[in-house]
Amino acid sequence: MHMATMIGSHLTQGEGGDGHGSPRTLKCSFCDKEFLCKRKLNRHLRTHTGERPYQCGECGRRFSYLSALKNHIRTHTGERPYSCEECNLQLSRLDDLRRHMRTHTGEKPHRCEECSRQFSTSSELKMHIRTHTGEKPYTCDHCNRGFSQLAHLETHILTHTGAKPYRCEECSRQFRALGNLKTHMRIHTGEKPYTCDHCNKGFSQLAHLKTHMRTHTGETPYRCDECSKQFTTLTHLKSHMRTHTGEKPYRCDVCSQQFSQLSNLKRHTRTHTVNR
Repeated sequence: MHMATMIGSHLTQGEGGDGHGSPRTLKCSFCDKEFLCKRKLNRHLRTHTGERPYQCGECGRRFSYLSALKNHIRTHTGERPYSCEECNLQLSRLDDLRRHMRTHTGEKPHRCEECSRQFSTSSELKMHIRTHTGEKPYTCDHCNRGFSQLAHLETHILTHTGAKPYRCEECSRQFRALGNLKTHMRIHTGEKPYTCDHCNKGFSQLAHLKTHMRTHTGETPYRCDECSKQFTTLTHLKSHMRTHTGEKPYRCDVCSQQFSQLSNLKRHTRTHTVNR
């Protein structure tokens, strides 16, 4: 069916109070929303039909709305007509400026109905809601593992390809994710942005701060299934589990003796150094 015919078949006229057809509103038969004019209804119908009548002459991408095409064209021209009055950052779209302004005002207009957490953008709220629903719409073509965020899928795919596109300019180490590179860079800069509220000790990673906080709270979230002993970190639990499994993953390069703990291997290695 031709697109115009298909759209036309979904135009229904709203009814007046006397039950007769009224020209005052036009109703979408997909979702029953009503509109005052045919132009607005036709624009709305594209959300159902997927029609994209506006095409970029530069790269051929198509868009449902003229405003979206105009915004897209600025990616080619580099035009940034919207400027933040707080920090003078210039942006290509008005919506981007509105979202950016919330970094100054702290406004979080999007609230989760499940837990009442609030977010600056609707996209952040949508990603958060998946923590409640368990939805994982992004699937890896290699192993079918699902992810709640596209960025997490893109990082995961690198584990299959082996690519590490982010390189440290200081020591040339490479990383799969930009976040990992940023965290690594603190080794060189000495930056410790995460501070303990109890003792003011600084940490380069949020995970390290969370682990440190347990020394104040006494929390021991990791429990051994064999003997129920509890630990503050997963690393300590894994180390403890070797007392049950007998695993000895650390081997001496000199005499091949094996140890369950890295600290024991280091102590043992000194006996070779002393005897030389």
